[in-house]
Amino acid sequence: MTMERDDLSTLRALGFEDDELRQLGLWDVPTGAPEDLAEAYIRRSKKRDTLTTVRAHVRDVCRLAAIEGKAIRHVWFEQRSASKAHVRREEFENANQAVLDGHSKTLYVWKTDRLSRRGMGQVGLLLDGFGNRAARLVSVIEGLDSSRDGRTVFGVLSERAREEVKDISLRTKTGGDAHKAEGRWPGGVTPYGLCCPKGSGKLEHNPAEYRYARTLIAERLLDMVTPAEIANDLNERGVPTRHGKKWRAQTVINLAQSPSWAGLIPNRDRQTDEFGMPLDKWHRGGDPLLGADGHPVRAGKGVVTFEEWEKIRAIISGRSRPGTTIGDRTRGVRKAATIMTGVLRCPHCNGPMGNGGRNYRCLARVNQGKSVCQGIATMRERVDEAMEELWMNRILNLSPDSFAIHEIARRWLSYQDPEKEARKRSVGAALDNAVGRVMKLNKEFFIGGGMDEEQFDALREELETQIASLKAELAELSRDADLSALVAPEAMAAVWEGSGIVGRRALVQAALKSVTVKPPKGRGDKTPILDRLVPDWRDKKTDALRLGEEFEAVEPSRTGRVPEAAA
Repeated sequence: MTMERDDLSTLRALGFEDDELRQLGLWDVPTGAPEDLAEAYIRRSKKRDTLTTVRAHVRDVCRLAAIEGKAIRHVWFEQRSASKAHVRREEFENANQAVLDGHSKTLYVWKTDRLSRRGMGQVGLLLDGFGNRAARLVSVIEGLDSSRDGRTVFGVLSERAREEVKDISLRTKTGGDAHKAEGRWPGGVTPYGLCCPKGSGKLEHNPAEYRYARTLIAERLLDMVTPAEIANDLNERGVPTRHGKKWRAQTVINLAQSPSWAGLIPNRDRQTDEFGMPLDKWHRGGDPLLGADGHPVRAGKGVVTFEEWEKIRAIISGRSRPGTTIGDRTRGVRKAATIMTGVLRCPHCNGPMGNGGRNYRCLARVNQGKSVCQGIATMRERVDEAMEELWMNRILNLSPDSFAIHEIARRWLSYQDPEKEARKRSVGAALDNAVGRVMKLNKEFFIGGGMDEEQFDALREELETQIASLKAELAELSRDADLSALVAPEAMAAVWEGSGIVGRRALVQAALKSVTVKPPKGRGDKTPILDRLVPDWRDKKTDALRLGEEFEAVEPSRTGRVPEAAA
């Protein structure tokens, strides 16, 4: 039985015919002393270096090996970056180790930059190891041999290859930024429900996924169904992810927070290693890339519209409890099941009281023990009923001109339109960023002196246009809505009656800063719970001041002074 070379499958995968392998001396299993054998390391960074090019590299290496009378023991081929420290190159390590282990005394590379782009730091260590074993590194195209005083030249060329990485990165980034600014999809995995037809550069609906993404995920998120419920429903229906796996709540959250899902160009931050070096990974989610006009750049069709995406993000963030973080993410909380959670306060520690099932209880006592707070608990149902009576009495006794009822109406509209509030925050952040870039640009021009005036004027004009657009949009978003339909107390009371738990909680939080429940006088205290609730209404001092001014205008003699209008 004839033995085959270990690398025969690799050579065939590169497109070599058996007859050519025999001609190149790559057919028979090589034998002989290590001095007569050699390793060949062949690398390409990306598929744009075609296999035709790779085969040409192999032929050049074999041609030199034949001239020197060496037999190629193994051809080590891989598609890997040679400039990134976090990328492990197994075939490079295997080729290096084969020489260090004494299997051969020569390592052929087509060119120094095919060996490494990480400079003399990596190449120098390799040459040190080879020198200790009387082995050599040979660059075919450059005609270098480390055993013939080529070490210095190898060092210069490896550093040059390292510097070229910066130019390649700059060209790549510049081209990528230009494509993104024009609304071309930057590449990579498209979100579930979308695809990017080859050569189009635009996102389109994926026929096999879009109907599930729209009806079973997007529309249900807009209806405030939790990601966990959506994931469970998809799994029960037998709808897998794109990779055939089960859905998880976090998968739905990651999908919904991606700007690409709305057909927008994402502006993501790149992840770094422990030394601050960039990785080939980017943080999930991110914000949309803004164009010169301050508006998001579109990449084609989305599963949701931009407005729907903002609303979904607001819904998801509303379920995240600040301060409970896992890495750089916040831990989600369950959908609201109580009205007074977040508003009700313990009389002993003034801390929040949370849902304990049938009752409200002091969270400090539950989480930290009796040494922190002796705690208090009261039946949830009767507190909610008392709060409804308390809230109604307050609202129905307010004047339609009351500052308090106007504030409640504004807060209620903000709750009803979370995407507008989210967009205001987004535009405000973009405005701050643009102003910061103007300050940095001014510093670079007036202090650094590294920019010509024409370039400065062009960049400054572009930023000023963006700032003006963002200011106009922020002003439009900040314009007060029409509150006339809500400021009547009876209308606000009707809103309460038509709202569920989440809506009533929003109304309570709009009208109240907090409600403290007094402790019982003793076991079996018969005091009505309504008499034990101490509300801290929002803007009560402002209303009192306004009522006082109105009272003075009617009866100045009782206040001891005459109003300016009357005087």
